[in-house]
Amino acid sequence: MRAALRTQLGWARRALRGAAVLGHAPGPPCWSCGAALPGGDGPRFCPGCQALQPPAPRPDLFRLMDCDRSFRIDERQLQRRFRSLQRAVHPDRFGQRPPKEQYYSEQHSSLINKAYQTLLNPLSRGLYLLELSGVEPVQETDCDADSAFLMEIMEINERLAEPKNEDNLEEIETLIKVKQEELTREVAAAFERGDLQEAKKLLAKMKYFANLEDKLKAKKVPS
Repeated sequence: MRAALRTQLGWARRALRGAAVLGHAPGPPCWSCGAALPGGDGPRFCPGCQALQPPAPRPDLFRLMDCDRSFRIDERQLQRRFRSLQRAVHPDRFGQRPPKEQYYSEQHSSLINKAYQTLLNPLSRGLYLLELSGVEPVQETDCDADSAFLMEIMEINERLAEPKNEDNLEEIETLIKVKQEELTREVAAAFERGDLQEAKKLLAKMKYFANLEDKLKAKKVPS
């Protein structure tokens, strides 16, 4: 049993090898044996006793997922990293480990899921980038000056309020998809030229369309 656990944990450590980011300040000592540990945003195992360590208090989700801090990301690379991390720290692998490690594996697994979903979605990824840059949270009122845009949103809301019609809903779904793709391109360009305030305004518009998308999904649910 012990040999199997060592093999299992050895595999997990190899899966995480290379995840440490140079330049991190030392982290807290190992909770199990007190050994000194390097800092980092990803899951860490003690090199001495091999105990899984707790997640960092406020990890950088881009570093955790081995991505550049950029609005444009490689979704395949993100998915591969997600799967690798989840295989390494999934709670199923820690059923025979001490309760503290079981708890830490659950925390890591939840954090990895959050990081994956945050970076995969363009809206949440953009909002997180603004947060990292110290920009105030996006409010839908950030685009209130654009009367033509608000009129467009109002018209779509009115169409959604009409009696359920499949053709109408399909047209709205296509329209929302096209608008979101267009805004995603514009947000990427704004971030790349360093115009954070423009990115903020565009992300506020994306929030409107995300809300419309939620209303559309609710409308399509069979009554």
